[in-house]
Amino acid sequence: MKWKIYNMQAKKIGDLELNEEVFTGEVNQPVLREVVLAHQSNLRQGTSSTKSRREVSGGGKKPWAQKGTGRARAGSIRSPLWVGGGIAFGPKPRNFACPLPKKKKRIALKSSLRMKIKEEHFFVLNRFRMDEGKTREAAAFLNNFSII
Repeated sequence: MKWKIYNMQAKKIGDLELNEEVFTGEVNQPVLREVVLAHQSNLRQGTSSTKSRREVSGGGKKPWAQKGTGRARAGSIRSPLWVGGGIAFGPKPRNFACPLPKKKKRIALKSSLRMKIKEEHFFVLNRFRMDEGKTREAAAFLNNFSII
């Protein structure tokens, strides 16, 4: 399978022979989706936290007697029902890491390359180099390839 090689000005300068085994075949959508979701899960920080009624300071003493006051029963001023009380079933720090087998990652990479080739969103550059590192250069490059 031949694919065009371009320079930074989007001019064709040659052809590249691509491996048929890698770049042709079926796109495995379920595996691709699973790997993308796992990657997004691995990016999560998982540090959000709230204090439950046991972690909020204070509230050890019963605010008023159980019976005889005419008020509703209350055991602590740190109950989730009270202002300043703990949060019921709030978030706690947790690990969102989702390890994946190497074979599954390889299948997903091949599938994504195949999908991009089928959509014709795949191109090869001989060399990517920006002399000044200016936004103007990057914008010109993207305009040359009709990306923006």
